[in-house]
Amino acid sequence: MLRRPVFPVAILALGLSFAAHAEAAEDALPAALPDGTPNTPVPSLDLDRYAGRWHEVARLPMFFQRKCIGDTTATYTSRADGSIEVRNACRTEDGMIESTGAARRAGDGGALEVRFAPGWLGWVPMVWADYWVVDLDPGYGWAVVGGPKQGAMWILSRETTLDPALFERIRQRAEARGYRLAELVIDPTQRDRMVAE
Repeated sequence: MLRRPVFPVAILALGLSFAAHAEAAEDALPAALPDGTPNTPVPSLDLDRYAGRWHEVARLPMFFQRKCIGDTTATYTSRADGSIEVRNACRTEDGMIESTGAARRAGDGGALEVRFAPGWLGWVPMVWADYWVVDLDPGYGWAVVGGPKQGAMWILSRETTLDPALFERIRQRAEARGYRLAELVIDPTQRDRMVAE
């Protein structure tokens, strides 16, 4: 009685399994966007779900973050009046620094405004800056924050890093919205993960 070799069948099955896994991983990524996608706030933002701690994975350079070298977080806390307390922190050469501000809705969906000036100056329009959530994971695991002029942008995550493939897709989606990311500052922890994988 002749036996058929099972080795090629096993290899074929293993190959199909890897292909299915790779396809499932690609399906888990948000869709790529065409260039010229409008830079607008997300249509819906649940502030209670958005509240909590976020880790900065990457950002465009900003003067007020010039001393930050890593471990940058933003913690949002809902207030009874509908506003949000914003507490930003980062590690510098000299230790941790922190600043506290406030955010408020400035339209529909993900259109917010933020200020870090003292509360008694809150009535002055110029102390409020646009803070648009322009891309958001349906499970609120990651977010992209920008604004109408596309000069500022942050990629945030609930975890300290993002899967490199997901990070690249999020970056592609931001570029499709017009953000110029040649000078993107990537957090050292995320950079290390990208090199390792």
